[in-house]
Amino acid sequence: MEPVTQQGDILLGGVFVVHSGFGFQQPTFQELPKPVLCTGFHIRYYRDVLGFIFAIDEVNKSPDLLPNVSLGFNLLDSCMSEVRAVGGALSLLSGVRNPFPGFDCHIPSFMVGIVGDLVSALSLPIARILGVLHYPQISHGATLSALSNKINFPSFLRTVPSNEFQNVALTQLIGRFGWTWVGMLIVDNDVGQQGGQAIQAGIERSGGCVAFLEKIHLSYSAKQVKRVVDAIKESSVSVVVLHSPEVHVKALFDVMFDEGVTGKIIISSASFGMTPGLFSKKAWNVLNGTVGLIPNTGIMPGFSDFLQNVHPTSNSTYPFIRLFWEKAFNCRWPGGDIGPGSSIAPDIKDKVFCTGTEEFGETTSLLFETNDLSYTYHAYLAVYAYAHALHSLLGCRTEDNRDSEPRACGSISDARPWKVLQYLKKTSFHTKSAEAVRFNSDGDLPAFYDVINIQILNNSFNLVKVGRFDPEVRWGDKVTLNTSAILWNGCFSCVPVSVCSASCRPGHRRAPRPGKPICCYDCVPCSVGEVANGTDADLCLRCPSDQWSNEERDRCVPRVTEFLSYEEPLGIMLVLMVLIFSSLTLCILLLFIKHQETPVIKATNRELSYILLASLILCFLCCLVFIGRPSTARCLLQQTLFSVVFSISISAVLAKTVMVILAFTATRLNSPLRKWLGPTIPRSIVGLCSMLQVGICSVWLHKAPPFPALNTESENHKIIIECNQGQKLFFYMTLGFMGFLALVSFMAAYLARNLPGSFNEAKLITFSMLVFCSVWLSFILAHLSTSGKYTVAAQIFAILASSAGLLTCIFLPKCYIILLRPEKNSREILAGGSKKNRNGG
Repeated sequence: MEPVTQQGDILLGGVFVVHSGFGFQQPTFQELPKPVLCTGFHIRYYRDVLGFIFAIDEVNKSPDLLPNVSLGFNLLDSCMSEVRAVGGALSLLSGVRNPFPGFDCHIPSFMVGIVGDLVSALSLPIARILGVLHYPQISHGATLSALSNKINFPSFLRTVPSNEFQNVALTQLIGRFGWTWVGMLIVDNDVGQQGGQAIQAGIERSGGCVAFLEKIHLSYSAKQVKRVVDAIKESSVSVVVLHSPEVHVKALFDVMFDEGVTGKIIISSASFGMTPGLFSKKAWNVLNGTVGLIPNTGIMPGFSDFLQNVHPTSNSTYPFIRLFWEKAFNCRWPGGDIGPGSSIAPDIKDKVFCTGTEEFGETTSLLFETNDLSYTYHAYLAVYAYAHALHSLLGCRTEDNRDSEPRACGSISDARPWKVLQYLKKTSFHTKSAEAVRFNSDGDLPAFYDVINIQILNNSFNLVKVGRFDPEVRWGDKVTLNTSAILWNGCFSCVPVSVCSASCRPGHRRAPRPGKPICCYDCVPCSVGEVANGTDADLCLRCPSDQWSNEERDRCVPRVTEFLSYEEPLGIMLVLMVLIFSSLTLCILLLFIKHQETPVIKATNRELSYILLASLILCFLCCLVFIGRPSTARCLLQQTLFSVVFSISISAVLAKTVMVILAFTATRLNSPLRKWLGPTIPRSIVGLCSMLQVGICSVWLHKAPPFPALNTESENHKIIIECNQGQKLFFYMTLGFMGFLALVSFMAAYLARNLPGSFNEAKLITFSMLVFCSVWLSFILAHLSTSGKYTVAAQIFAILASSAGLLTCIFLPKCYIILLRPEKNSREILAGGSKKNRNGG
């Protein structure tokens, strides 16, 4: 297809996508295929050409811009082919069909630059060639960020933003809806590869993951398209990021509909033109709910009227007008074959003919899809950029008086491409919507994007602006959205969820699944004592030592302090028991003192009985030191007082046992043991044993005394206030010494259990020590299985039980005789019983 020309003093070249495909003419025998066929005419793409022509007409009619200088154009359809685009660009520069690089055959006009192409993949090779030849190129749709490199592409400019900002916008858009698990479809070329990598990196930097990345191409076979659709269908993602021109995904969307894959949300980059006329009704169902970016669009006053007047008259200057008419009214021109650019279906070629009298009526806006003029507007801006640069270059001036003739510009021979390029780089003007246009050092315009939502309602295709991306916002979000205006595919107002794993609730942490992306994880409850007070926590935080985690593990709560107090029922019960037993022991002591001259009291060594009863009273009363909030004084007294008074008690029992043995042995005539029957031996035993225990306790208190401490380890949710025993060696030494005394007393009493005596003193001592040892062995087991205040309560109970055992077994039988059987409390009964026992009776 040859270039279309409109003459002018200065020419602008135009490389536009009008057809979406580029095929080959069938060769004859022994001929090579000829790449001449452009297929798939699209009105949406043709609208960009009309916007380009409309801008040139406006400049030519303007008295303020390039007065007395007319602009013309040379247009060529790239047919979405790199080969076609490069060859066409060289042809435009040469001015002849077969290009001659370095020759300019535009006589008498001058070609000063090119507008186009729409697609980055086509603009890229053109930019490399024009950069060498110093010809300016302004693209109205290429967003590839690599084109901003002025070393590689010194003559390239564009009126659309670089996709460097687009990638940021897509990442923020995805993050705004909380999507962390998305798929990606990219075009299979260098542009798609670079853009896809940048978008994927942005998604991953923001904490998201790409479940799959599939490449698509216009020439993919049905089998390859089916493979891509299967990858989308099998994935759990709800959102698919699309970075591809729309023509590459036509077949893909149709197959997705056939396979029932219509519930996915498409997030499109600016390279995807939201063109309803390009897609079938099947694809509409897939595209419904799509949210995408388009370059910011301004106003084009009068463009709608211009479109209304497009008509294929005999003197029409509109390029491709006959192909457009065939597409618009589904007809063909009489007398002509269906050409390579024709869009009419072959099965109706003999039934419908174009007359040229067809009317658009009210369908103009629907036919040209004027609800989205994004790329058309940027082609319009490109023409005005050239016009303002030429206006400055040629030194054009206009009279202040609008009724007078404008002054002529300079010689158009000065409009050489390399000069125009220099002026383009510094040109600045305002659009009709008062927006400033100025290329930066990279040849780009400010990066503003509109966020558009595709809404299919009542079988009509609607594009609704739902937000804006402004990278120059310093504070707040760069993306502003009206989420209530978005209609999603599958549901209207509910935002789709697209995550690999559901968010972990507070109290749980994320545990990555082996071999899976970081977005795929399991939610693991925090351990005891750890919390996570937010969703999707990576780590659980340890609570401070004075706090603990609640049952939900989402916050730390103060620990309950615990000690055995006087106010709680257990403490009250133990205090009552202490008072009862100590009072009973005191009563027995007073009873013994009152009846100290009776045979029963005398026969059991009343001095040792007094010592034993007094020590038992202290044993009962020392339990009070264990009750209450531990303090320094309490901790010093608890184990030491207990150890000393119990040592006195056990040593008194041991002395009693020894005296029973001596008393029986010393009754023989001429026994040398009679001299030891006095108070010396019991006093020595009690004194020596007591002093040994006092010595151990003194060293203990001097070296490592007990002290109050907070125990946070025994029970998770409690702080136990207890007495730390300091150096535990001394604690075990005191217990060991008492255990040694108890064992010796038990063995001695057991050996003497059959010695004669009226009141069976040795048997009573044996039984009392058996009870004592049994109680403390049980305490050891209870101490290992309890914690906190219950450990203290177990020790108090052991003290009470062992002391009560000594009191009951040794003294209650004597109290029974004194109070209830006084007739047995006589010397005769005592002597008789002893004699009877000695005679074996």
